[in-house]
Amino acid sequence: QLQLVESGGGLVQPGGSLRLSCAASGFTLDGYAIGWFRQAPPGKERAGVSCITRDVGITTYAESVKGRFTISRDNAKNTVYLQMNSLKPEDTAIYYCAAVRSQLFSLCVLDPLEYKYWGQGTQVTVSS
Repeated sequence: QLQLVESGGGLVQPGGSLRLSCAASGFTLDGYAIGWFRQAPPGKERAGVSCITRDVGITTYAESVKGRFTISRDNAKNTVYLQMNSLKPEDTAIYYCAAVRSQLFSLCVLDPLEYKYWGQGTQVTVSS
């Protein structure tokens, strides 16, 4: 059974940092592009945060997180990470990772409709 599990969310003060993890089970991530999305408030459309391609790991970021967030992947651990620094209250959301099988050298996109497999989400709250 293909499964993605996010972890690492929590409560942090403005200016703080968190690292989210997205661990895969039931399949190997190395043939998949991985995206991070967030949703706030619940029920609102999910917004793309960052994504990373398979293989060479080309990254894409939403303008709102550029320079603050870093996505990376460790195929040996079958895990993708999202390092979030200089967090702001407006970063508060449920964060989801998602995967889609992709072609070699294809770029990734921040459109949630392009992704097939989703995790259950992890809550990130930025508040003093």
